[in-house]
Amino acid sequence: MSDKENPASYQNATDQLDIVKQIVNHRLQQSDLRRILDALNEQDREDFTFKMADILRKTSALLEVSKQVNDTLSLDTLLNRMVNIISNFLDADRCTLFLYDEQEKELFSRVAGGGITQEIRFPSHMGIAGASFTNKEVIIIDDAYSDERFNREIDIRTGYTTKNILCCPIKSTDQRIIGVAQVLNKFKGPFDAEDLNLLEALTAQAASAFINTQLHERIERAKKEESQMLEITTAISRELQLEPLLQKIMGVVTEILDADRSTLFMYDKETDELWSHVAQGMSVSEIRFPAHLGIAGSVFMMGETINIPDAYKDSRFNPAVDKKTGYKTDTILCMPIQNKQNEIIGVVQVLNKRGGPFRKVDERRLAAFSSQAAIAIENARLFEDVLQIKNYNESILQSMSNGVITLNANNEIVTANHAALHLFHKENKRDEIIGIAARRFFSGQNTWIAESIENVRSTGETDNSLDVDLWLNQQASEGRGHQRREKASVNLSIQALKDSKHQHLGCLLILEDITQEKRLRGTMARYLTKELADQLLDEDSEAMLGGKIQRATVLFTDIRSFTTISEQMGAQKTVTMLNEYFSIMVDSVLENGGILDKYIGDAIMAVFGAPIVGEQDADNALITAISMLRSLEVFNRERQEKGEQPVFMGVGINTDEILSGNIGSLKRMDYTVIGDGVNLASRLEGANKLYGSQILLSELTRRALKHSYLLRKVDLTRVKGKKEPVAIFEAFDHLKDELGARTMDIIDLTNRGFIAYQSRDFLQATRFFREIIELRPNDGVARLYLERCAHFMESAPPRDWDGVWVMTSK
Repeated sequence: MSDKENPASYQNATDQLDIVKQIVNHRLQQSDLRRILDALNEQDREDFTFKMADILRKTSALLEVSKQVNDTLSLDTLLNRMVNIISNFLDADRCTLFLYDEQEKELFSRVAGGGITQEIRFPSHMGIAGASFTNKEVIIIDDAYSDERFNREIDIRTGYTTKNILCCPIKSTDQRIIGVAQVLNKFKGPFDAEDLNLLEALTAQAASAFINTQLHERIERAKKEESQMLEITTAISRELQLEPLLQKIMGVVTEILDADRSTLFMYDKETDELWSHVAQGMSVSEIRFPAHLGIAGSVFMMGETINIPDAYKDSRFNPAVDKKTGYKTDTILCMPIQNKQNEIIGVVQVLNKRGGPFRKVDERRLAAFSSQAAIAIENARLFEDVLQIKNYNESILQSMSNGVITLNANNEIVTANHAALHLFHKENKRDEIIGIAARRFFSGQNTWIAESIENVRSTGETDNSLDVDLWLNQQASEGRGHQRREKASVNLSIQALKDSKHQHLGCLLILEDITQEKRLRGTMARYLTKELADQLLDEDSEAMLGGKIQRATVLFTDIRSFTTISEQMGAQKTVTMLNEYFSIMVDSVLENGGILDKYIGDAIMAVFGAPIVGEQDADNALITAISMLRSLEVFNRERQEKGEQPVFMGVGINTDEILSGNIGSLKRMDYTVIGDGVNLASRLEGANKLYGSQILLSELTRRALKHSYLLRKVDLTRVKGKKEPVAIFEAFDHLKDELGARTMDIIDLTNRGFIAYQSRDFLQATRFFREIIELRPNDGVARLYLERCAHFMESAPPRDWDGVWVMTSK
């Protein structure tokens, strides 16, 4: 029953404590006590003397507490001292003090024995102590075995017999409950109100000390953990080899969590598996399993920590592993490892914490360490990647047919691949090239190379030298006149090497030996694409004179009013402008898989799909046209900033059957394409002037497109000399930034206007085309159709009019 259920007993104990307070607060003298005794009869005097002795004993107990708690900051020492004091002054066999761990939501105590301090922990609501803590009540049990809250298993396991129990909350000065005091087996009779009062007084006296020592312990533990974490992270951050790093991480995890063993599983994206090369206490060299299986798989897939206090009671645990290895798994803590991008790169699994299950503090420690471990793992992986790239690059370097030489910032030769060593006849004389200064190695008639290196170093610009002579074995030839001086024809490229801050690191020399057939192939590659050059070199002379009919897409471009521009600019500026213009346009062609067929004055003719057919030649041609117009906009902006007039152009594209081949004589041949399909592309380019457009393509090209583009139908035309009409479309993709949301409205209105026009509803068509003018005043197609509609409304077309416009000019 509760100790406060007997009011008389409780009041008596309270009165005694009041007397204690008077003795302490008022400092009663001997004369005061004599005066009190003289006023009492013999029986009362005896009772008073007995009570005063008991009061003094309790006073002594409080003073002993004050003495014992003020000279230590050790929680273990304080708990041990208070247990002894309480047991002694309450005349009990045993006492246990449980303090509340707010972070873990547990009650804990520490028991010293055999030189070892063991910690007891349980949820703060369990047992008699938990009931006292949770309900904030005092519990006095005269017969433990008759109380259903008492757990007999503890007595059975320990061999101890619990008879009676006194349990009360420990309160701080602000009346906050910080723990529970539990006293067992009073030697003489049951626990009473006086025992409770004394227990409350003793624990209240020590409450502040409990709080202070816990705080001190947490601070010291935090300092130790911080120091340990710093030492550990410093150690693992120095390890750049992945496997040794994983071994170190596992050792550290096992140590800081006081566990038996641990395993780190890394995620393999290619196989979608979790793997480990390290499994402490096991002889397995590598473990692999699907990334969704088991406890580790669950953690990886969910990205959440799993803390299992009893493995065999958890359905996710597979006991077959224990049976196979002979190991007994009790507790498991499994946590995902995330990188800086919050991607889960692995899972760490820790087994069997010594002294009980893993707690929240263990989870926090593991999480803190895992974040540092993730950085170390990423660094190790990066280092591993760098090594692989280095080895890969070195393998590529050695396998290259071109000679490659690298120089450091001091212009000393650092590396030379096999091709370079072979070129200079230094296969067995590496010491005569590696570590040698560039000016010393490239001397004599090769001095120009050393000078070119200096020029690249000072300007930072690449220096390319095509078809130049490289003199070999100069020292031997100069020292012994009977040896023939050798030389090789090479293409030499010297490039500056810079770091991320654009600081000079050295130079890279690439030497292409074009002697004999290499010289022929390398020279041709300067004028033709590699594919065409290879095809021409592989064909015989008869095939060179022939050709073949194939489907391809032809693109024509032309500068508007070029004659006027050239007259205004003059010859020199015109040539400069054309060179810049052609460079930009040809880059667009080559970048999208096209072949530059020819320059025709200021015009460009390009082919997509000949001689080699691609999967989306029509798309590549249209993408090239769009790229050309966007690049032209930048080109014109730069010209206008210089005070120069802009340049305008049109593009025509057609897809059809054409004749491709090398046309000419054995002495002079040109690879080109001819046919009606080529002519239509040229006419479409010219038709841009009529429609006020920039890119026109035929319906044949539109049908061949694999992807969607912003196209509007502008006309149905019949080329002069042809019977079947061809639909013409204008591309708007290069204008979408300029027109914005108006783009789709213009396309829709054009399509509706064209349908009305074809249906002879010229009035309705006029309304649609006027709406376009309101959205885009300079729309050439709309203006053209307004003129046509006005013409037909004044003079109606003949009955057999099919809406087709005849294209009479190229």
